Amino acid sequence: MTTYIWVAVVVVAVVAVAAVAYVTLQRQKRRNHLRERFGPEYERMVAQRENRREAEEELLAREQRHAELDIRPLPEQSRDTYANRWADVQERFVDAPGFAVTEADQLVTAVMAERGYPTEDFEQRVSDLSVTHAATLDHYRTAHEISGRAARKEASTEELRQAMVHYRALFEELLHETTRGR
Repeated sequence: MTTYIWVAVVVVAVVAVAAVAYVTLQRQKRRNHLRERFGPEYERMVAQRENRREAEEELLAREQRHAELDIRPLPEQSRDTYANRWADVQERFVDAPGFAVTEADQLVTAVMAERGYPTEDFEQRVSDLSVTHAATLDHYRTAHEISGRAARKEASTEELRQAMVHYRALFEELLHETTRGR
């Protein structure tokens, strides 16, 4: 009888260790997936949240929301039209840098809208973009922040130039991306 108890204890212990190992492995796989997918946005979220689990749940929710969106590539004609509009905006920068930055922001938003991204709220745009455009998200945040200061006439010409460079990074990605990563 004692032998059966010891065997049962050992079996329960092995099952418990296996369960803990499985859960740990799954967590690590999820963490690696999120780090790879979200890049610097992963670390940003971890720093902003109470704990890593909460940040990871937020990123998983972003993935789920993104999967429900109807994101589509731009037709070639639209890409050409937007590329021409971007060239016009860059030309206007010489004479009216603040206005050009505002136009660049509006142009990025228009491309997002045609691609199928919701565009009502900046924070929601960032959240939706983070799933497939994490590498250029900081560009977008920086450009948007400078654009806000430009609207209040608080940005230098050099900052406005930087905003254009930052907007262009996301604009180019949105313009030429297909629906990869979905």
